[in-house]
Amino acid sequence: MNKLTIASILMLSTAVFVSCSPAIQQHSFNTEQQNPYPVITNSYGAYLAGRVAHIRKDFDKASYFYQIAYEKDKNNPELINKLYLLLTSNGKIDEAITYAKQVIELNNKNDFAHMVVATAQLKNQNFKESLNTSQKLNEPLYKSLILPIMSAWNYAGLGNETMAITELNKIKDNDGLGNLYKTQKAFILDYLGKNREALKAYEEVLRDKNSDISVRLIEIITNFKIRTGQITSAEAMLKTTASHPALKIIIFNLLNKLKTSDQSSTKPILETPSIGFAEALLSIATSFHYDEVIDIAHMYTALSLYLSPNYSTAKILMADILETREMYAEANKMYDSILKDDITYYPAQLKKSRNYIKQKNYTSAEKLLKRLAKQYDDSQIYMDLGDILRTNKRYSEAVKYYDMAISKTSDKNSLWILHYAKGASLEQSGLWKEAEKSMMKAYEIKKHYLILNYLGYSWFKQNQNINQAFSMIVDAYNQAPFDPSINDSLGYALYKLGYYTMSLPYLERASELYPSSAIITSHLGDAYWFAHRKNEAVFQWKHSLKLKDDLNELNIEETKEKIENGMQNEPELTYDKEIIEETIKKIKKIKPFKSL
Repeated sequence: MNKLTIASILMLSTAVFVSCSPAIQQHSFNTEQQNPYPVITNSYGAYLAGRVAHIRKDFDKASYFYQIAYEKDKNNPELINKLYLLLTSNGKIDEAITYAKQVIELNNKNDFAHMVVATAQLKNQNFKESLNTSQKLNEPLYKSLILPIMSAWNYAGLGNETMAITELNKIKDNDGLGNLYKTQKAFILDYLGKNREALKAYEEVLRDKNSDISVRLIEIITNFKIRTGQITSAEAMLKTTASHPALKIIIFNLLNKLKTSDQSSTKPILETPSIGFAEALLSIATSFHYDEVIDIAHMYTALSLYLSPNYSTAKILMADILETREMYAEANKMYDSILKDDITYYPAQLKKSRNYIKQKNYTSAEKLLKRLAKQYDDSQIYMDLGDILRTNKRYSEAVKYYDMAISKTSDKNSLWILHYAKGASLEQSGLWKEAEKSMMKAYEIKKHYLILNYLGYSWFKQNQNINQAFSMIVDAYNQAPFDPSINDSLGYALYKLGYYTMSLPYLERASELYPSSAIITSHLGDAYWFAHRKNEAVFQWKHSLKLKDDLNELNIEETKEKIENGMQNEPELTYDKEIIEETIKKIKKIKPFKSL
């Protein structure tokens, strides 16, 4: 099924809410509570105040003012629609229902409003009412996807296995829904206690190479196998899955739970139809987690959490949506709502530390990671700590954590990054020989443009290995022709080699891409000088003194001397001109560069 087609259908019911979806709050809205907001009795004024708060992502405040506006204008369809969508996305589904019902009275064809009401009825185990309400879903997507799954769980709640599977079978042959159908069928059979059939269904999902085997699915199957006395089988499944580096800690936690599990006291994860339907809604929400339709993902995730409040995977998706909206503090509140004994606690806390970094709250990120390190001896923690310390120019401390991360990983994709980051920290500490060794280790693992550029540029600065250094820089440029640092390196290298006019397009492009860099501006000035554009050279040198010098590379006294007296001596390097000329021919001609 085409994503954009599905998205366009879903957006018909949620269009008013686009780009304003809020975070879930943990407390409920109550207009009678003491509030810190100004008193506004005018309907239009309250609406404007709510709209401003909505845009600013202050959603409790937005709800408060919209409610005031509604009390003064109860027949305003746009306002009622905003209120029910805001409350739904805010996780306040029980409050949203009042307004959703009014939306239905005004527009009986609003599928999402019907869905919200039917979802609440399902949660409250009013399965027959939910069946009746859901029958009013008419748009193609709702009728072909949401309705069959919701009906299946309502029938499961009524104990009618035949009708539950019959309804679910309506999505069986839909393109792209094979994985959802198979997992939902297994979940329904599991919920109904049909252990033999459920085991067969779970095994079919695991065998299907096209199926998306999520951590949540593994958790549910593990729970099923514990309850049915298949501990050895569960352990084998987990050990097979543990080979994936990203899942190492989560699978380790599941294995620990398995060791201490008791068949008789283990409760099923799929205790209610609400939890089963929550799984389906989250699968749908995940497929819409991209910019154009993120509002859909937001509201479906909110409904999933309403149905299953302790659903940690849904909490992580909600937090991720909030991060996409740059609502990092709200995302971290969501991560903190995940309990310490949950298998997703560690990755959630790791993501929380990264949100601190995005907020430039490095102190909190460092404290959190060091606390996690006491419990989880994981290379990712040490890598992140190294990155924080390197960002804050605490290079020797960073090296220590990079070494710890290196000792804990064998993954090549991680290793080259670690050796590269360690090398950069050593170089900034003035330990070039050690830095060079680390960079060469990274280079041996992967010829990535970052490594090629760093080594090549460093060698040029030190007038070492010029032939190889230039080849590295050209290779880096051919991999990443629009990276400002690499354009600077190539321009700087050509300048140092005496190709002054040829160097200018690259240095000018670097300056366009990174206009606030002092060292790039200085390099451009140097090239202008020997390209006989001396007034422009002096201008660039003067300008460089006003810009950022992140790596303390700009020699301020030397720059002032150049402004006063110009440059007397051209660069002198030892290199093989024939090799250099051949390497120049390998430089890709990339538009919109000036002709070389």
